[in-house]
This record gives sequence, C-alpha cells and structure tokens, in this order.
Amino acid sequence: MGSDEGWDSQLSFLSESQKEMITGGGLSKRFSKLPLWLSHPSNIGAFYGFLVSIALILPYIMTEEYWFPLWIYHASLLTFSAAILGLLSRMINATTGRMPLPVNRKILYPMPFIGFALLTLIHLEIASTKLQFYAWVLLMLPGPLYVHMAWAPRWRLLCMVEDGKKPFADLEKVEVDKSQEVSEVVGDDSEIMEVVEGFDSED
Repeated sequence: MGSDEGWDSQLSFLSESQKEMITGGGLSKRFSKLPLWLSHPSNIGAFYGFLVSIALILPYIMTEEYWFPLWIYHASLLTFSAAILGLLSRMINATTGRMPLPVNRKILYPMPFIGFALLTLIHLEIASTKLQFYAWVLLMLPGPLYVHMAWAPRWRLLCMVEDGKKPFADLEKVEVDKSQEVSEVVGDDSEIMEVVEGFDSED
C-alpha cells in the first residue's frame, strides 16, 4: 500500500473500529502494508503452502533416500493447492461481500505444529499410516481457513480504499435507514428516542 503515512491518510476518514476491521491484528497488519498485487489472497495462500513445504524438508531427509524430487513434487502441490484455495476465497468474497471474521488463534495456530509432529511420527514409523490424512489436514487447513475468513474480505476492503471508495458505505446506509424507521415509529416522543439511543449505545 506504500508508506505508513500515505496509508494513514487514506484511512483518515474511517473510525477507529473501521480501521481495525480493515488492518486487523498483527499478521493481517503486516500483510496490509504490502502492495495489493503481492498481498492477493492467492499469493498469501501460496506463501503458507511454501512455508509448510519448508517445514517438511527435515522429515523427508530423515526418511526418504531420494528425498529431493519427492519434496519438490509435494512442495509444488502444496503451494499450488493453497494458491488455488486463496483465489477461490477471493472470488467467493467478491460475490458475497462478506466482512472479515475473527479467527480463533488459540485453535488455529497450534494446528500446523501438531500436524507436522504427527507426520514426522508417521515417517519414523512410530505412528500408524492411517493417521496420515489427519496430519495433512492439520498442516494445510489453518492457512486457507485464515485467508477465507479474514484476509480475503480484508483485501477486498483494502482494494476499495485504494480505489477511493468507501468500504462501509452500505453499512452506514443500513444504520441511517434503521434510525429513520425508529423516528417514524416514535414520532416526536423524545423520551422514547432517548431510550432507543441508550439501547443502541449499549450494543
């Protein structure tokens, strides 16, 4: 997106909660500072697949005689599959317009390490090969799930900001329509309006 100052100026018209929704937490905030073409959901997915592939080098070296061709093959599959899933998430979010959803880090972040440990035990013939499917799911699921739930929607909002559009215009319109409906119902009764506004502020 360019320098931090330029980025801040582009987000200056947003409230703090809206800025937080666009930039997200630590990981998303780092991605949001990258150029949009580089931080595309398919590229972020491919990056995750590549990181998983690097982690698999050691088990392959320890257990496979001709490990390098096999690792290249699996690394290519992982990276390409994660990139395709990221692209699908981008297409789905472009259609639905869904806002970013929070990711449970306590559950999501340990999953690749558990899958890596389980896959290593399988390669060392300590664990049963029947667990191989679950090991691969634990390894691969966190990245595409994060991209689908959080990053793909966030990237869409970043593109809208970059194009000079208001990403929360539809939400603001809904809020205005809601307040107009309340005003029409209660009329000029100021006491009821105060009660309604009090409930809205509590929400």
